[in-house]
Amino acid sequence: MSYLNATNDLYKEAALTPDVGLCCTTNPIWELPGLKIPRIMQEMNYGCGSTVHARDLTNNPKMLYVGVGGGMELLQFSYFNRQKAGVIGVDVVDEMLEASRKNFIEAEAQNDWFKSEFVDLKKGDAMNLPVEDNSIDVAAQNCLFNIFKAEDLKKAIEEMYRVLKPHGRLVMSDPTCEQPMNDELRNDDRLRALCLSGSLPIADYVKALTDAGFGTIEIRARKPYRILDPKQYPTDQLIYIESIEVAAIKDPMPSDGPCVFTGKAAIYYGESDYFDDKVGHILLKNQPLAICDKTARALQALGRDDIYFSESTFHYDGGGCC
Repeated sequence: MSYLNATNDLYKEAALTPDVGLCCTTNPIWELPGLKIPRIMQEMNYGCGSTVHARDLTNNPKMLYVGVGGGMELLQFSYFNRQKAGVIGVDVVDEMLEASRKNFIEAEAQNDWFKSEFVDLKKGDAMNLPVEDNSIDVAAQNCLFNIFKAEDLKKAIEEMYRVLKPHGRLVMSDPTCEQPMNDELRNDDRLRALCLSGSLPIADYVKALTDAGFGTIEIRARKPYRILDPKQYPTDQLIYIESIEVAAIKDPMPSDGPCVFTGKAAIYYGESDYFDDKVGHILLKNQPLAICDKTARALQALGRDDIYFSESTFHYDGGGCC
């Protein structure tokens, strides 16, 4: 049995019998005006963060969500796009699709504004999406891609890139881990399906996105997630796993490489009212400017003693140098 079969079996069980906290810490349940999340959706909340950000969802975007779970994030996305088939949900597990359909009926009963037809549920594989090229404004996945092994992850990201419109964005939440994991952990199909042993270092995760062509990457959150300890798992050392929320934007790739925002900022405190590096970055005196890691390196290379550079906070919420 391949690890993907083990994953399908696990989530088939989770669809038939909801398992609170099955593989992940529960993702936020946004308190939006007029939005009520059915209890069953909350019980099937199999995510490690959130992919729902209001600033991504203006002007009725066409949305795609891969790995539907109990439908909670699909319902949240529909809140911002109340049109027939405005949100596409794709899943390879028949039982999960059927559970979501039932949950949407409950959501209709609790939300006057919501109709099940707002969500177009499709049977499909993340590595072969049943979606046209350049047709999606915002694509999302939550605690799914970390399960994939390297070659499958590459295919899944390339598929997301294919279906996104120019300047569209892929919003994700996944576990990450900076420590090495042994082969026994990596090759345990169930631990991989449980969103544990497939976790990559953030740099590797970002590289997988930029290798697919995404020109801008935003690290929006980095949070504690799980511990693998030697008493319960086949490891000689304690392993700390975090979850991150990331947006990968289908911008053209800059000639000098991608813009990766990890929460750095620069503050100019010199004698002038501002500093202009003559290549597009103006720092107003005593005003922090969010900068991508590439811009941080270029400004630091100037060797000035009147610019302060913060460390990466791994929290970026827009604006800045690019």
